[in-house]
Amino acid sequence: MGHILVAPDKFKGSATAAEVAGHLAAGVRDAGRHAVELPVADGGEGTVAAAVAAGFRPVPVTVCGPTGNPVRARFAIRHGTAVVELATASGLAQLPAGPAPLRATSRGTGELVRGALDAGATTLVLGVGGSACTDGGAGMLAALGARLLDADGAELPDGGAALARLHRIDLSGLDGRLAGTRFVLASDVDNPLLGPTGAAAVYGPQKGAGPREVRVLDAALARWAAVLGADGARPGAGAAGGVGFGALTVLGAQQRTGIDVVLDLVGFGERLGGAALVITGEGSVDEQTLHGKAPAGVAAAARSAGVPVATVCGRSSLRREQAAGLGTVHVLTEVEPDIARCVADPGPPLRVLGRRIAAAARGRVHTGPLRPAPTSVSAIRSRTLGHSPGSITVVCGVPSRPCRRTRPCGKVRSTMGDVQTSAES
Repeated sequence: MGHILVAPDKFKGSATAAEVAGHLAAGVRDAGRHAVELPVADGGEGTVAAAVAAGFRPVPVTVCGPTGNPVRARFAIRHGTAVVELATASGLAQLPAGPAPLRATSRGTGELVRGALDAGATTLVLGVGGSACTDGGAGMLAALGARLLDADGAELPDGGAALARLHRIDLSGLDGRLAGTRFVLASDVDNPLLGPTGAAAVYGPQKGAGPREVRVLDAALARWAAVLGADGARPGAGAAGGVGFGALTVLGAQQRTGIDVVLDLVGFGERLGGAALVITGEGSVDEQTLHGKAPAGVAAAARSAGVPVATVCGRSSLRREQAAGLGTVHVLTEVEPDIARCVADPGPPLRVLGRRIAAAARGRVHTGPLRPAPTSVSAIRSRTLGHSPGSITVVCGVPSRPCRRTRPCGKVRSTMGDVQTSAES
């Protein structure tokens, strides 16, 4: 009997992805089954942790925080590939005194990139999400050697608002190693840099910007784009307060869906081979989960290899038909009705659900040949999802139905909150 691959994302505010995987895997082993733990992330918070759990080496670095205070961050590296997580250096959690929408900078993210180059990285994955800044990636580029100058030739201070006074940008001092480095922007966001769907208008309020600050920041970003001579309407440029813009236009980054990048990094395809079942999950399963979030990506990859899926969450707001692509969906309140206890200590109910899912898996029916697991998510995405002719996978008596939506919406998912419903396929 094959192993059970346990590949969840974090339960935000309650447990890291590694902790969730550990609790579920303990339950699987309680049922007498072999569990393989593989915590994942969607390219935002937790991406470095997922890489470290998969064997990357963590490298701690002290960098500039969003408002200039030193913060302790880290990147992960293995065989020349480094993973940098913006949130650890330039995220909202790194603000000691609350939001600073006009002053917050991405400089610390650039310092992490420079540290990864010092460690020998030639491919660099930039995970964005949870940023505190709206500076178009100007701080990141300044940390890598760019000079942002006003009309008098003086360097501008950090922060998005200061870009309104930008007169010239000097890129001659950019770190020479950047030219030989491949950058991957791990992001589901397709917002442009500017305008009503841009970085300032859509994400600025989440960072403490009121209507006046949004107008100031949008105008400053327009000046930034104009001086660079780059297209502020490019999809994805609005990611992480415009860090996507700096990465795409100056660093030449390639944008890929975050969960696809992470699944390739952690070797999901290799571990999928021989699996009898995949268990995934996250704190809240809702409509956003279906569009680029970790459980949907894990489920799609598993289905493509003909492996059934179960999803565990703290809450689910999906209707039965919406949740079909996630396999059987279990909420923690099936075990512990008190949601406050689930949030405070999700370990015990996760372990119970892991045991129940593993025990129930013995009764699942697999008919038809299992397709070989692709070695990368890129390979999975390159072929049509679904089952081969004459073959069907039955999960708890309901045929699995693959989701064919491929474009992420870029919206933010909620955290666990109150349980609304329990969905099953």
